[in-house]
Amino acid sequence: MIDPHPSAPPKAPASPAPAIEITGGRLAFGDRVLWSDFDLSVAPGEFVAILGPNGSGKTSLLRTLLGQYQLDAGHITIGGRRPGKGAAIGYVPQQRPHDEGVPLRGRDLVGLGVDGRSWGIGFRHRKARKDIVDHAIAQVDAGAFADAPLGLLSGGEQQRLRVAQALAGDPVVLLCDEPLLSLDPANQARVAGLIDRRRRTASTAVVFVTHEINPVLPYVDRVVYLVDGRFRIGTADEVMTSDTLSELYRTNVEVVRVQGRLIVVGADEDVLAADHHHPVAGIDRSVTR
Repeated sequence: MIDPHPSAPPKAPASPAPAIEITGGRLAFGDRVLWSDFDLSVAPGEFVAILGPNGSGKTSLLRTLLGQYQLDAGHITIGGRRPGKGAAIGYVPQQRPHDEGVPLRGRDLVGLGVDGRSWGIGFRHRKARKDIVDHAIAQVDAGAFADAPLGLLSGGEQQRLRVAQALAGDPVVLLCDEPLLSLDPANQARVAGLIDRRRRTASTAVVFVTHEINPVLPYVDRVVYLVDGRFRIGTADEVMTSDTLSELYRTNVEVVRVQGRLIVVGADEDVLAADHHHPVAGIDRSVTR
C-alpha cells in the first residue's frame, strides 16, 4: 500500500561555514599592488601554506587577516566576523631568541595569550587562567620545561611555547608567520607536527607563511603562491610544478623531487642538494637574482 503522506527525504548535512573568506581582495601600497581579485575560502581544519619570494605580500596577507591592514577592495571575514572584531585568531611569530636575563618563565609567555580576555579579580578567575595555561602547555608537550626561565630554553622549546601561547585563546584560525625559521630540522618537524595536531583535533584552520614547504608538505591541503602581484591557489601537486612557477616568475623554473623533497631551481642551473635553509619556496638564487 502506498503511503499517502510520505515523509520528506532527509536533508543533507549543511557544510560548515568557512573559517576564512576573502572575496575580491585587493591590497596595494601606493602604486604597488601586492595582489588583487584575490579569492580564498579556507575551511575549518584546513592547512594552507603561503609561499613566494620576499616582498610578494605573504606577511601582508597575515596582517590583513589580523586586521592590521585594510583591504583596498573586496571583503574578508574570519569565523563570520571582520578581522579585529572579535574573531578568535591565534598568531605564531618567527622564532626570536630571548636574552638569558629576561625574568620570564615559559608559562608566563603562554599566559600572555590569555591576558587579552577580561578576567576580573578573584581566585576563581586566577584558577581558570591557570587551567587554560596548563592545557595550552600540555597541547605542545612542554610541561617539562614550562617553569624554566625563557632565556635558558632552546629555540625549539621557546617556539613550542609560542605555539601554546597562540592556542591559549582557543582560536578558530591559527596564523603562522614563518614559525620554523632558524630552527634545526628536528625542531622544524616537531613544531609543524604540533600545529598539524591542533588543526586535526580542534578543526582549527591554519594559514602558514613559509619559505620552507618541505617540513609542512605532509600536512598541507592547499598552497597559495604569490609572485609580483600574480598568484596561484591549489594543491601542492597543482601549484608546485615547473610550468606553473615558470608562468608566475616569467622565467624558466624547474621543480624536482629528490627523496620526497621539493626543490626549485632555475632551468640553467644544476639541481642543488636540498637542505633545511633552501628547500623550495624562497626560490633558488638563480631565479631571484
